[in-house]
Amino acid sequence: MMFGRILSTARIEFAIALRNRWVAVGVVLMVLFSLVLSLAGTGSAGALAVDTLSVTVASLTSLSVYLVPLIALLISFDAIAGEVERGTLPLYLTYPLSRSELLLGKLTAQLGVVAIAVLSGYGIAAAYAFGTSGNEALSGLPALWRLIWTSVLLGAAFLSLGHMMSALARRPSGAAALVIGLWLIAIVLYDLGLLAAIVADDGGAFTTDVFPWALVLNPADAFRIYNLAASEAVGAVSGLAGAASSIAVWKPLASLWLWPVLAAGAARIAFGRVIP
Repeated sequence: MMFGRILSTARIEFAIALRNRWVAVGVVLMVLFSLVLSLAGTGSAGALAVDTLSVTVASLTSLSVYLVPLIALLISFDAIAGEVERGTLPLYLTYPLSRSELLLGKLTAQLGVVAIAVLSGYGIAAAYAFGTSGNEALSGLPALWRLIWTSVLLGAAFLSLGHMMSALARRPSGAAALVIGLWLIAIVLYDLGLLAAIVADDGGAFTTDVFPWALVLNPADAFRIYNLAASEAVGAVSGLAGAASSIAVWKPLASLWLWPVLAAGAARIAFGRVIP
């Protein structure tokens, strides 16, 4: 019964996402940027003596760390605040539907939107790679598959973080401001702060002991490090080449799996404090 209620909620939320053009927006963004990076990767593949798909996957990793969280936050920022403003949250809660089930239904539908966008963008990139390099691109398929499922995990984490911000703000305008601030801090300012700290530390304890863990604790950096650690083209597309090779692979992988769970728990706690 609980699973059925979650799926019913997910169907409704997915229909809303289709109506609001979030599916179309996500697909268009991922496809356009993936095509651009695929075209750029064609030229550097020969110089690196690796296949086109491997180079494209490494480039897509650097793109996805910005784009996937942004798409997830844009989809989820009014998940709770919008229901409060429209007055539909009390109606939802009159049904035999718990707050956890409501959140899980929204998360399932919105994660489906993120997955469709990711598969569309990466699928176009893979098709282009096979079209230009033929069977040589087969060696890049494991890296592509790893990029797909880690992108979905990254999207799940930021969807739940968007739900948390939506519950805390309780108004769509406030939630929009919070998720923009969250994206700037987690994706842009966090790494700039670490860079400044490394420069100030000048090879001290922060650089050797704290910095690797600080990278892993950020889901975006964990995503990037995990995907680039096994990439043959890492040196050509990322300044994190040294970090990716020095951090044990299980650390960013554990972070990627833990963040969706922790973020979903935080969203549920914040939602529990919303009075309809």
